[in-house]
Amino acid sequence: MKPIQNTNYQVFFDNSLNILTDILAEKKYSKIFILTDEQTGEHCLPVLQEKLPSLTEFDIIEVPNGEENKTIDFCIGIWRMLLDFEADRNALLINLGGGVVTDMGSFAASTFKRGIDFLQIPTTLLSQVDASVGGKTGIDMDNVKNIIGTFSQPQAVIISTDFLTTLSDRQMTSGFAEVIKHGIIADANFYKEVSELADARAVTEQHIHHSVGIKNKVVTEDPFEKGIRKTLNFGHTIGHAIESWSLTNEKNPLLHGEAIALGMICEAYLSTQLIGLAKEDLESITATFVKYFGKYQIKEGIEHQLLEIMKQDKKNIAGKINFSLPNKIGNCMFDIFADEAQIIESLNYYKNFV
Repeated sequence: MKPIQNTNYQVFFDNSLNILTDILAEKKYSKIFILTDEQTGEHCLPVLQEKLPSLTEFDIIEVPNGEENKTIDFCIGIWRMLLDFEADRNALLINLGGGVVTDMGSFAASTFKRGIDFLQIPTTLLSQVDASVGGKTGIDMDNVKNIIGTFSQPQAVIISTDFLTTLSDRQMTSGFAEVIKHGIIADANFYKEVSELADARAVTEQHIHHSVGIKNKVVTEDPFEKGIRKTLNFGHTIGHAIESWSLTNEKNPLLHGEAIALGMICEAYLSTQLIGLAKEDLESITATFVKYFGKYQIKEGIEHQLLEIMKQDKKNIAGKINFSLPNKIGNCMFDIFADEAQIIESLNYYKNFV
């Protein structure tokens, strides 16, 4: 499948892991490091080594898996390991994992000695269609997601569907939320196609390629999120707040895609109230996400806790809670503001629909 060209790098598909051999031969890095978490170290690193038996000279840095570990403390651990292994500015960090690994690994690389090269090999559906593409790096602080970060571009992104066989159904479905989102904000025909799939396991390499293409077009046009790139945040203002609350208050917290699916239902409701999204589009979006994700029980009385988290969102402007909202399926607007009463009303819509 044809690579997708970003301004400064390419996204490779198919059985493209061998492109890594070419990159390493061209760059001649002084040292190579592979960042994994506990899961990808066990399940994905062997796949990489099987596909690339010539890749033998590298050091492994492992972090715990889970969004709750995407913090400055574990980032310091990565920096310390790079120092201990005597990494210089001609070293390469390969991020092999899901969104936590690609987000935190790219942040660590972009700041270590004012920046070393890094390369993304995303191993989850979520990271393949979202976290690994676009040059955003980040870590969480005080339950606010991605509040610390940089814009820094990888040398390449290498997407292989071989890794998806290592995922649970829940992880696959989590990533599917972002695939559906890309259709809602930019491509009505693609939304219709993916919303009719039996489940997330029915996602094909062609769907992934098209989804990445949508995001890449947006981030290439607006690399620093000053305009149209903000549309990629649909569902994330409310979704990130729910995710952050769940991470600190529940034994089995929501995955990112699960929280964003909930957020997209709530924010689609806001769209009907603020910018004229048609009722039938709201009903379609609601039915689609309930079909794949079921219904999460929002705990009574947490609305103001969620609002406090939303007030810390990096997308806000002049203290106003900022949203990106679709005015129809296939098109999205940005810098739309809602007050607290409207946001609570959207949460009540989610809680009360049948």
